[in-house]
Amino acid sequence: MVKENFIRIYEESFRENWSLPALTDYAKGTTYTYGDMVTRIARIHLLFEECQIRRGDKIALIGKDSAHWCMVYMAAVTYGAIIVPILQDFNPNDVHHIINHSESVFLFTSDRIWETLEEEKIEDVRGVFSLSDFRCLHQRDGESIQKFLKGLDERMEEKYPGGFTKNDIRYADLPNDKVVLLNYTSGTTGFSKGVMLTGNNLAGNVVYAKSLDLLNKGERELCFLPLAHAYSCAFNFLLPLAVGAHVYMLGKVPSPKILLKAFEEVKPNIILTVPLIIEKIYRKMILPQLSKRTMKVALNIPFLDDRIYAQVRKKLSDALGGRFREVIIGGAALNREVEDFLYKIKFPFTVGYGMTECAPLISYDHSDDFVPSSCGQVLQGIMEVRIDSDDPYNKVGEIQVRGENVMKGYYKNKEATDAVFTPDGWFRTGDLGTIDHDNRIYIRGRSKTMILGASGQNIYPEEIEAKLNNLPFVMESLVVEKNGKLVAMVYPDYDTVDSTGVSHEDLPVIMEENRQALNKVVAPFETVSEIQLYPTEFEKTPKKSIKRYLYSNY
Repeated sequence: MVKENFIRIYEESFRENWSLPALTDYAKGTTYTYGDMVTRIARIHLLFEECQIRRGDKIALIGKDSAHWCMVYMAAVTYGAIIVPILQDFNPNDVHHIINHSESVFLFTSDRIWETLEEEKIEDVRGVFSLSDFRCLHQRDGESIQKFLKGLDERMEEKYPGGFTKNDIRYADLPNDKVVLLNYTSGTTGFSKGVMLTGNNLAGNVVYAKSLDLLNKGERELCFLPLAHAYSCAFNFLLPLAVGAHVYMLGKVPSPKILLKAFEEVKPNIILTVPLIIEKIYRKMILPQLSKRTMKVALNIPFLDDRIYAQVRKKLSDALGGRFREVIIGGAALNREVEDFLYKIKFPFTVGYGMTECAPLISYDHSDDFVPSSCGQVLQGIMEVRIDSDDPYNKVGEIQVRGENVMKGYYKNKEATDAVFTPDGWFRTGDLGTIDHDNRIYIRGRSKTMILGASGQNIYPEEIEAKLNNLPFVMESLVVEKNGKLVAMVYPDYDTVDSTGVSHEDLPVIMEENRQALNKVVAPFETVSEIQLYPTEFEKTPKKSIKRYLYSNY
């Protein structure tokens, strides 16, 4: 058990950082200090008390990342309730199912999402509240929530006649072994399950991250990944508020153009991102410069290449605000060409590994220690790893872990819980890989996406896709098995196609050239028989992994 109590971490941080800025809605320009945030949390606690919300009751939360989203999350867990954050990309039927399956009694949501939901399908919910201003959007028959909210200001004055102060912060006395979070994963293999995460799981991540000194009191972080996802929640929200940092919520679609403007203005001290975003910046900002003929010639001149790479590194660092210690990439595999280039120019980045069931962190290396193609060392003192292989250093096997961060199980799903743990208590990640003698993890692919070749070879489609995505006019790809052969679906990079004057009618010929080039750099059993053009971007999870199961029968 982690020594630090999860709720006490925030009780102490909020008192200590009362006057510092805590949360900013970047798109609106609205900033809340820790004191502002905590006062609003106190108002929500009064609502919970009035409605006799009990410890362990579930509070559902769905909407765009915002300061109010963070306040509701923190209000629920510090009260002793269980927060149920729902990814806003889920369709209404999935949202109904999650609210009912979790047995949530309250729902906080954006007005837009509420318009898509049907109250008769979530009839056990006692009250629904707007994330824009916390007004009551709906109350179950017999409830008097709307009446109470009209007098909430007076109730606050009665309870705190001198105004709410940092000395009034008193949160639930909840042991770390209690569940505080039900996280319904998006997943890439089908409908999600409710991951039960305890205070200990979350504290394990936060305490470890604090020990790295990556983010300190008064520093800044820009959040542009969905907070309902475990990766973003832990390190864009829970970590900053534990150390007294200032989080800016982007509140917009994170296109490279919007992101680069925000980086310039916020100048974050640490950056968390997913591969897709860093790959887009590389392709749009760096690759065009490297592809110029004069640049190619210069890079072949001894000693000149180092100076050019230093200039590229500075340009990229300045574009990301210029003040960050490192860029942490997670959520999916980073394209190997992009990774090799960033490593070559000595850009301060690292690739971590985790999953929702571990709240989420499993392995991490500081950028100074990062080894290309790895995803860091297993967290020392927090987690353990083993490979289900007779030679874990050389032969691929399933990655299995255990430790402080591993979930309690799947909510109301004993069968799925039993299936994901080995008889001796190790969590089966479903990922395939090897380790080195420093317990550094190297991932090869997902066990569920591995394709068995005609002669029994293990084929990892992600590795083929990484090579294909580096070829001309390929935005993204998906390799599947069809009638015993490998077929690649490709969504073209139409922006580049149009900017270079290439006709769309020529794309099949270009893709055939790409196929031939690809087959020269993959193993004979990995050769692709056909490239099919796909009309739209592939549907993705919030962490930007392609939902492979949707295309298995394409």
